[in-house]
Amino acid sequence: MKVIFIVQGEGRGHMTQAIALKSMLHEMGHEVVAVCIGKSNRRKIPDFFQKKINTTIYTFESPNFVTDLDHKKILIGKTISHNLLKSKAYTESLQQLDKIVKNSKPDLIINFYDLLAGIYNYLFKPKCLFWVIGHQYLINHPDFTFAPSKNLEKTLFILNTKMTALGADLQIALSFKEDNINLKSKKVEIIPPLLRPELFRLEPTQGDFILTYMVNAGYGTEVTEFAKNNPAIKIEAFWDNPNAEKTTSPLSNLTFHQINDQLFLEKMAECKGLMSTSGFESICEAMYLGKPVMLVPVAGQYEQACNALDAVASGAGISHHEFDFGIFDKFLTHQQPQQSHMKQWVNQMKTKWEHIFSTYTK
Repeated sequence: MKVIFIVQGEGRGHMTQAIALKSMLHEMGHEVVAVCIGKSNRRKIPDFFQKKINTTIYTFESPNFVTDLDHKKILIGKTISHNLLKSKAYTESLQQLDKIVKNSKPDLIINFYDLLAGIYNYLFKPKCLFWVIGHQYLINHPDFTFAPSKNLEKTLFILNTKMTALGADLQIALSFKEDNINLKSKKVEIIPPLLRPELFRLEPTQGDFILTYMVNAGYGTEVTEFAKNNPAIKIEAFWDNPNAEKTTSPLSNLTFHQINDQLFLEKMAECKGLMSTSGFESICEAMYLGKPVMLVPVAGQYEQACNALDAVASGAGISHHEFDFGIFDKFLTHQQPQQSHMKQWVNQMKTKWEHIFSTYTK
């Protein structure tokens, strides 16, 4: 089959999912002929994605979050108003997507949680299958736990997720753990996380530092302040900060690295534990390597609050409202080693995808 990926460019996780799935589809005999990725002023498409996706990449203007001045908290009201004001640009993006699809003539479009992709499928009705994939589609599970909601956060999260899947032939929900429940909908499949092949070649060791990843660079101030006051705790941090050097060590016990996919995985295999904003892929990678996690949901991003609840319930570790390395260090000191179920779950990936293609492409 000829496949087009449409990838939400706001989070790195969607990009690593796309890289992992492209590799798997290639092994199964399918061809990813193009990748369309949403862009914004907040994020630069990382070099590792452009190198490893290894196919034609198109970028288009797509809705994105607006943060506060410290780049720490998502502002829902301003996010909505900002994106409404850019409706003309997004209309042009829809036309751009349609042109790419018509020129490529794919058999299948796979959407990695991009809002415009769902709207495109609903309005333009391309003559091919349309699947969506992401951890967010686990909301279709009857036992999914939603975080406490303020100011319509839950409603907006559900609405956004449904809009990314408008007219979808299949919703593929990535899950922290195996769940054998039979869903009522025949258009939903629950599968293991899409993890990068490089992960499987790593041998975990027990290092002397806590690894952290911050999706918003504004958290760097908190991390630096903590490291200054706690010199005995060693921290290595990765961030997306275009104004910083590739690697910088402001303190003897603190090092910041710019986003580097391979180095991040290597550091994860060496660390004592991972402290991260509450995405999905990095948490799954840590669980696969047997590394405990402390999750810190991005303020104002309701989806991350839900992720944290799900990850903790799945045995990943603990969650907290801020980057408090002291709490995590105590947890690492006193926690009992646990056997992770993640490897067994991830090993079912190929079988799951073979089932999906045999069932939904007839």
